[in-house]
Amino acid sequence: MKTKTRPQAKKKTEKTAFKVEKIRKDFPILKEKVHGKPLVYLDNAATTQKPLAVIETLDRYYREYNANIHRGLHLLSEKATAAYEASRVTAQKFLNAADYREIIFTRGATEGINLVAQTWGRQNVKAGDEILITTMEHHSNIVPWQMLCEEKGAILKVVPINDAGELVLEEFYRLLSPKTKLVAITHVSNALGTVNPIAEIVKAAHDKGAKVLVDGAQAIPHLSLDVRALDCDFYVFSGHKIYGPTGIGVLYGKYNLLDSMPPYQGGGDMIASVTFEKTLYKKPPYKFEAGTPHIAGVIGLGAALDYVSKIGLSTIAAHEHDLLIYGTQKLLEVPGLQIIGNARFKAGVLSFTLGEIHPHDIGTIMDRQGVAVRAGHHCAQPVMDRFQVPATARASFGLYNTRKEIDFLVKAIHKVKEVLG
Repeated sequence: MKTKTRPQAKKKTEKTAFKVEKIRKDFPILKEKVHGKPLVYLDNAATTQKPLAVIETLDRYYREYNANIHRGLHLLSEKATAAYEASRVTAQKFLNAADYREIIFTRGATEGINLVAQTWGRQNVKAGDEILITTMEHHSNIVPWQMLCEEKGAILKVVPINDAGELVLEEFYRLLSPKTKLVAITHVSNALGTVNPIAEIVKAAHDKGAKVLVDGAQAIPHLSLDVRALDCDFYVFSGHKIYGPTGIGVLYGKYNLLDSMPPYQGGGDMIASVTFEKTLYKKPPYKFEAGTPHIAGVIGLGAALDYVSKIGLSTIAAHEHDLLIYGTQKLLEVPGLQIIGNARFKAGVLSFTLGEIHPHDIGTIMDRQGVAVRAGHHCAQPVMDRFQVPATARASFGLYNTRKEIDFLVKAIHKVKEVLG
């Protein structure tokens, strides 16, 4: 397998490796034992563990200034509102969005995609229009567009991937047409680790008059992001993928698009005025945040983004790239093991099969060794169908993982072979 190296990656990795043990101390759960063995957590693509900075922020909110936001005049409400809105600015800066009003808080990437489908999509997609997705999409970036196409009589088209798990760009350009209303694409594949050329895809789509939504759930903890440089129209991510709380996420949208879209839900705090004859809505982002939001989650997400920013995305990326190279080499030395997804540009994901042993059995036995991996179709059944496998085992890396943990992973795989081989 060939994996693209990055300039000066070795130098950056050495610096990060020196700090990784210090970073690990920020994550209390990494001290836990599983079945009497030290926890080796390699399921970061499913969810990441939380640093003390996030845990203490959540605790402080509930202990010191728990209150509803925007509507209260008392001190606790003012504190909660200020912290909530500060997190919006933090997310804006993290993505390099042009305006804090382009940041909408959602329950996660899934809700962000559904919000766009049910507002912009219903408003703009009509019979005969085409929506273009890819074979490597997570179900969250497939099903909402299927539902919209069924409702509107539009056509869903799919860009294939090659044996390495990369987009067949020639087919993307062939399928892209003046009928394409939207391109919805993952930035990084959760099942393969493939990093897609988003800037190129956005430019091509815009040249045809199409809008672009990027599913950034797997990119957000690994890549430095600049939505203005990418020029995408929408970008979604989930907080729990980037060391933040569950149940919170962000939808970025260009302001002119958000301003033209109808509300997603009706209720409190998204209105300017309500009478029985007519309701007037607030401007974005508040138009899309009906009801009491996940206040603690938003504040915790801000703490997570600050935590990652202090370490530096480029430093994290270099460290994880080193783990990917090392892990790839070690796994390929295991007889009978096949890595699924060998893209030239990958994030820290290693999906694999082990002969005829079912991935669920792999995951179960590895758990008894203290090693947490994911086993299944990873909410990406079309990817499994493409590679003609029922499922894979998946090890995915985060900023706190180490080469030593990869060695534990390999030992656990050999234990699987010993028990079931």
